[in-house]
Amino acid sequence: MDTLEIKYNLIGIIHSPFKEIEGVPIHTRGAKNIKGSIEIRKELEGGLSDLDGFSHIILLYHFHLSKDYSLSIVPFLDDTPHGVFATRAPKRPNSIGLSVVKLIKIKKNILHIENIDIVDGTPLLDIKPYFKEFKDSEKVRIGWLTKKANKFTNIKADYNFK
Repeated sequence: MDTLEIKYNLIGIIHSPFKEIEGVPIHTRGAKNIKGSIEIRKELEGGLSDLDGFSHIILLYHFHLSKDYSLSIVPFLDDTPHGVFATRAPKRPNSIGLSVVKLIKIKKNILHIENIDIVDGTPLLDIKPYFKEFKDSEKVRIGWLTKKANKFTNIKADYNFK
């Protein structure tokens, strides 16, 4: 398979209280009530129209501090290696992250958010509204996480996430 170069333009920068990878909550459930903001590029402010009607938004961003990848990862909830695509680890062939956060308010080109699990200064690629009604109504399987799902809260990133 050939390699394809893809370029994205940043739409903004994510701001959070987390200045380093260590200590960042692993998932938004562990980031309850942690506040942050997103500074959208001024020329893109018009694209925020009507977004304030949504309580939650999906953020797609670049793991800018991730320096390499591994196809086998020992994830934070397990001690057994799994394929990188069966985890949400940041050390991926394409360093793309995804988080669902609570949207508190929008003031001009600044979005105020909660439940943030992202390092300060992270480049934002896209925002999408979140609505659970679009999720499939069939039972969702969660693979190797089945026995670990109740352990999501208060887990923080460590050196494995660099």
